[in-house]
Amino acid sequence: MAQQRQGLDARLAGVNVGVAGVLAGVWTDLPALTGAGCALLVTAVTAHLVVLVRLGRGALAGRLAPIADYYRAAAAALVVGAVLGWLLATGRTGSGQYTGLKLAHEHITLLGWIGLPVLGTLFMLWPTVLGVRMAERTTRVARRVLSLTGGGLLVTVVGLTLGVRPAAAAGMALYAAGIALTGHLFAGTLRHKPAISPAAAWTLAAAMAWLAVGVSVDLGLLALRPLTVVRDAVGSPLPVLLVGLVAQVLVGALTYLLPVVLSAGPKERATLRAVLEWYWPQRLVLLNAGVALLALPAPGPAGTVGALLAGTAGAAFLALTATALVRSGLALRRETGRSGGAGRPALWGIAAGAVVTVLAVLVANSGGGDGSSDVAGAAAGRGSGATRTVAVALTDLRIRPARIEVAAGTRLRLDVTNTDSQRHDLKVEDGPATPMLAQGEGRVLDLGPVTADRRAWCTMPGHRAAGMSLDVVVKRYGTATAGSGAATAGAGHSGHMTAGPGGLDLSAPFSAGWRPRAAELAPVPGGTVHRAELHAGTKEIEVAPGVNQRMWTFGGTAPGPTLHGRVGDVFEITLVNDDTTMGHGIDFHAGSLAPDRPMRTIRPGERLVYRFRAERAGAWLYHCSTAPMLQHLGNGMYGAVVIDPPGLRKADRTFVVVTSEIYLGTPGSAAQTAKMRRDTPDAWVFNGVAGQYEREPLKVKGGERVRFWVVAAGPSDGVAFHVVGTVFDTVYKEGAYLLRPQEAGGSQVLDLATAQGGFVETTFPEAGHYAFVDHDMRHAEAGAHGTVEVTR
Repeated sequence: MAQQRQGLDARLAGVNVGVAGVLAGVWTDLPALTGAGCALLVTAVTAHLVVLVRLGRGALAGRLAPIADYYRAAAAALVVGAVLGWLLATGRTGSGQYTGLKLAHEHITLLGWIGLPVLGTLFMLWPTVLGVRMAERTTRVARRVLSLTGGGLLVTVVGLTLGVRPAAAAGMALYAAGIALTGHLFAGTLRHKPAISPAAAWTLAAAMAWLAVGVSVDLGLLALRPLTVVRDAVGSPLPVLLVGLVAQVLVGALTYLLPVVLSAGPKERATLRAVLEWYWPQRLVLLNAGVALLALPAPGPAGTVGALLAGTAGAAFLALTATALVRSGLALRRETGRSGGAGRPALWGIAAGAVVTVLAVLVANSGGGDGSSDVAGAAAGRGSGATRTVAVALTDLRIRPARIEVAAGTRLRLDVTNTDSQRHDLKVEDGPATPMLAQGEGRVLDLGPVTADRRAWCTMPGHRAAGMSLDVVVKRYGTATAGSGAATAGAGHSGHMTAGPGGLDLSAPFSAGWRPRAAELAPVPGGTVHRAELHAGTKEIEVAPGVNQRMWTFGGTAPGPTLHGRVGDVFEITLVNDDTTMGHGIDFHAGSLAPDRPMRTIRPGERLVYRFRAERAGAWLYHCSTAPMLQHLGNGMYGAVVIDPPGLRKADRTFVVVTSEIYLGTPGSAAQTAKMRRDTPDAWVFNGVAGQYEREPLKVKGGERVRFWVVAAGPSDGVAFHVVGTVFDTVYKEGAYLLRPQEAGGSQVLDLATAQGGFVETTFPEAGHYAFVDHDMRHAEAGAHGTVEVTR
């Protein structure tokens, strides 16, 4: 027995230390500590689960035996929840898997670790409170309910983890069926005679009702809405499950059990029960009205009122509980002449439990302190110098802008607003922090004079790992800017930038006078011979909002001008090398000829005439033919040739999209070349500029047939061209139709390898804003996205 007690103490200590480690790791943003806490928690709970399994059915005899299985299932759920929480909090998953794992973690924790033991307890607590015998079929029903709820929850968690919403919804349907079966059993135990404790009975009934409501709402969301919407809306059922279910089960259980435990006889039991049931109908209405207001999708002031109502009811119950404990202690003193010390452990235990519960709720909903009282921020604010205020938006697991550059000594103020439907905060490294902000809420953080680089992030578990961070960078004058000979990776450019792929701040403004590249395809010129002169040279181009880069170009643009013709047309292109330092050449994929002469490299100041006949239709790449071609293409020397297929029908709008990568830094430098060889661009772009068609959308009208010619220039990556909200009824790739309008099929993506081309067609069904992206989401999030604005 002593050995068993020691093992239990060790497991309890492990659980408590593990929980403390998890909370401390999340609070201090130390993934290693969070992971260690999760590992200890999983180890301790797994050990306890093994003990529970070994004990078998002997722990509870007869009809109560199945109830132990609920506690075993809850322990297993806690292990799974801890593992999922560790994946989220330590950044083992990216933003693509974050939504599914977050929802899986919430479901296994709320409905497994909390919901299953509560449900199992109600099987024996409900008839006890009513004062009736447990129904003969309770054992059989309890097993069926556990199969439905436990099995359904497992299906839901697996479905959410894999991002398969129908499977998740099917699992929740099974869980809901288990709740319905439980409610049917409980309703059958009702009798005409009054319950032993009407307050406890009605409170437990309300708890079951809220469980049914919460599960039904969750099932509806999973069945009808995308997972991202479910993730943002999951806050609505939380008060239902935490306050409506858990709190009411505790209140109902204590209302019945405390008089039984604390009293010495029937008379005293009746007295204590009368104390705990004082004005119970009014308190029950207050508590459940508060839960209903808290559960509204967009609470606003209603949420405040709901918290006040529920808090008032809870505070009243705690006060009545304290009164009952005091009366019990006084009665014990009168009967025994002792000080009533026997009652003090229960009093202190309940008080400690209430304090811990309140603190847990406060910690879960705070997420950090208010920046206005932060000591570091206040101290930093005593400096002098210019003051700059930057609007910061928290949205969609991103902070925009993602990078802020300031001159050393500038006093920086961040005007933070959460524009997302889920809660976020912003914590500045060694500085102030906002409280947890609901949608539309905001705070101003004063960082004081900034003299060193700082980082800021959202402290919600997993959000920083998913990319929700902000860099504050001190500009040091005299360092290299774009085109000045910088040789460090990620440097050598201006504007809002961090090193590595996807570091551009696409929410920053473009410079004054900036204009997007025209994407509409010009008509085929008259005649069958098309002459053009292309000048090879260097030009500084704004390749992203506020980011200028020195590019090697054909015709002063990157990509170069688009050439358009028909099968059989002759193109006579004169290449003029205006560059003063290096040679260039040109290669037209649309022509077929020996490359020795027309594709040769010409020196600065020289000219050559490249003549070819377009014998085949398609979307073709042209590019500089001079070695190293990786650098010449990577720095902008490419363009498109569109040769219409014979019999091509007319489209209402025709656009050309040339996809490519942007490598910032000094053209030809060792640092830039290393990025090209690693295939780690700073952006992926459409028509040479990151996010330009997000700022200036392509405009069409509803019902118009729109054709998108697409050429993948690379130099290293292809494209998966997709228009959100549409289906392509025509696909033409590499000179052949893969799909035509009269066919039954449809297409979602035009997939092109590097140097391939083709077109897709669609008709926009109604007015609205339709995003077009490279469906490789690394590329889309780093600049390869735009918008088609459709009007009536």
